Amino acid sequence: MKLKSLLLSCSFAAVLTAQAAVPVYLDRSKPIEDRVEDALSRMTTEEKIAIIHAQSKFSSAGVPRLGIPELWTDDGPHGVRPEVLWDEWDQAGWTNDSCIAFPALTALAATWDRDVSRLYGKSLGEEARYRKKDVLLGPGVNIYRTPLNGRNFEYMGEDPYLAAKMVVPYIKGLQSNGVAACLKHFALNNNEVNRHTSNVIVDDRALYEIYLPAFKEAVDSGVWSVMGAYNLYKDQHLCHNRYILNDILKGEWGFDGAVISDWGGTHDTEQAIYNGLDLEFGSWTDGLSQGTNNAYDNYYLAMPYLKLIKAGKVGTKELDEKARRVLRLMYRTVMDNNRPYGSLCSPEHSEAARHIGEEGIVLLANRGNVLPMKLDGRKKVAVIGENAIKMMTVGGGSSSLKARYEISPLDGLRKRLAGKADVVYARGYVGDTTGEYNGVTTGQNLADDRTPEQLIAEAVDVAKDADYVIFVGGLNKDNHQDCEDSDRAGLELPYNQDAVIEALAAVNPNLVVVNISGNAVAMPWVDKVPAIVQAWFLGSEGGNALASVLTGDVNPSGKLPMTFPARLSDVGAHAVGQYPGTPRNDGSNIVDIEYREGIFVGYRWADKNKIQPLFPFGHGLSYTTFDYGKATIDKTEGSADDVFTVSIPVTNTGDRAGREIVQLYVSDLKTTLPRPVKELKGFKKISLEPGQTETVTFEISRDDLSYFDADKHAWVVDPGKFEALVGASSRDIRSKVAFKVK
Repeated sequence: MKLKSLLLSCSFAAVLTAQAAVPVYLDRSKPIEDRVEDALSRMTTEEKIAIIHAQSKFSSAGVPRLGIPELWTDDGPHGVRPEVLWDEWDQAGWTNDSCIAFPALTALAATWDRDVSRLYGKSLGEEARYRKKDVLLGPGVNIYRTPLNGRNFEYMGEDPYLAAKMVVPYIKGLQSNGVAACLKHFALNNNEVNRHTSNVIVDDRALYEIYLPAFKEAVDSGVWSVMGAYNLYKDQHLCHNRYILNDILKGEWGFDGAVISDWGGTHDTEQAIYNGLDLEFGSWTDGLSQGTNNAYDNYYLAMPYLKLIKAGKVGTKELDEKARRVLRLMYRTVMDNNRPYGSLCSPEHSEAARHIGEEGIVLLANRGNVLPMKLDGRKKVAVIGENAIKMMTVGGGSSSLKARYEISPLDGLRKRLAGKADVVYARGYVGDTTGEYNGVTTGQNLADDRTPEQLIAEAVDVAKDADYVIFVGGLNKDNHQDCEDSDRAGLELPYNQDAVIEALAAVNPNLVVVNISGNAVAMPWVDKVPAIVQAWFLGSEGGNALASVLTGDVNPSGKLPMTFPARLSDVGAHAVGQYPGTPRNDGSNIVDIEYREGIFVGYRWADKNKIQPLFPFGHGLSYTTFDYGKATIDKTEGSADDVFTVSIPVTNTGDRAGREIVQLYVSDLKTTLPRPVKELKGFKKISLEPGQTETVTFEISRDDLSYFDADKHAWVVDPGKFEALVGASSRDIRSKVAFKVK
């Protein structure tokens, strides 16, 4: 018995010794902050330097001596980018790095559906996790200031409230997989032309009311990393900007994650040390000619930083803080042993991509109820246009993908209409015939030497006796369209498409124009075309999603997340003459761009100046109809700290089930400073069967009534009269109710 007790005592002591031998930084039972501080205390200065800059195009070093692994990032706002070579942008040649391409973020924003946003993030995060990525570079929430911005398709529209409410579920879904979202591009990156040299001049009110809210909401909800922007603000590049990164992001907002530079966004070692950058990627330095073994050693936060420390010119306080934030990011991702394994190109992800696309497609016009297509007795459907066959997942910049597959609009319609109608195709126009980006190829041969006249003649011949004509055009991912590093040349459609549409409208009354783009486009033929559909870039399942909506299998429910202007001069940035900016005369390459329109961006500008848009913000039709009753409010007077509850009954008055996005706007009728005519402050997407009524409720809080007072540097509510406006778009207000704030 004594022997048994002795053996048990020895065993227990051995367990205690073993437990004590596990250092805190490896002890999964300890809080992350304790583990971070313990790891930091064990690292040498050289090891701290190693983890705050890249070691390859998309990875940063770990601490091998301590068993801390590398951190792997990847582009991925709409899908996980294929693998590239260690030090080049060209493809690595893997055969297992394809992905499901999800719809572009403009399409997600057009769903106005928080549940769909979470599904998007969760599905994308599962693919990233399976591919062993720790940080996914996205989502983007830069504001749609001009429809010419080549990268608008990667963002969530013109309204800060909509972008803020839609980005949070995406981030939560993504990070539930143990993969960090990297929110971008922080901040004021609203054009691609001169993106490395634009110095944005903006007043504090516009900064806080328009350009920062979506970022702040994401930070408040727990995003793990943020990417700096390329441009400048107050003459400092935004990847190391004291005002934006230190004062606002880390100071006012209390962000505890890591700030990551955009690739090539770092320009100065001392600014990078002191102005908020934590992890440097992609700087274009030539290390080999500088006497280092590889270029990454010569990054601004690499050997140049270490040399300053060893020379006693800078201290290590800032280094410790950067390493602490990078370690915290590691513990939330690659050091989390409980992360799920993820999945890649699953049937569930295909279904998610299709569902997101169906929910985001916007029916802009439908005169005479041309849509949905009525197939009884119809025999011929003519599909016209290059975008009906062109792959859209390749190209566009860092969002370019190697999709496992991509269903084109033509293939989607042929599949859906098989056995019901003959689908014939004509090119109509020739645009971008390339099909390659950084080594990813479409495999399509789109070369066509016919003249525009010949192409139109063929299209007219095919269309004139068709029961339906579906023109599929718009933009693509080519330079000066929807593409990184270049802006659009103008608002109009490229490649002579307007002439094609005009010719088709003249020979067939059942014409449907499907615009595929991430931006608004001019439509000089708008009154001649009965049905217009905004289809965005819809990814792998794009053709299937479009066919579902056109045939009525899915009732369209998307709404525009941006205003479609009739002309470019109707846009604030262009009306005030502040795009693309004014080059300085001081010998530098800096271009100053002043946001003189201030807070009046998008529908706010159109409302203020009584401009009729082509299609307003929040617009989108359905195959059914919805009746809005009378809005009511629970109290007509209260303090700024009270919550006002607005209710309105909405009824499906049509003959088919549908989904409606009910929108709440707030107007300040008596204010000290100029305010927009109205501002979006709530939205709910509801599903109704024919004849069904649902009462929709919104809560209006202090945040919804406030404006930013720059002099006080505070959010302020002026006492006085307000109105709550409820409607189907920013220009289709169905009911309103007044209330007073004491």
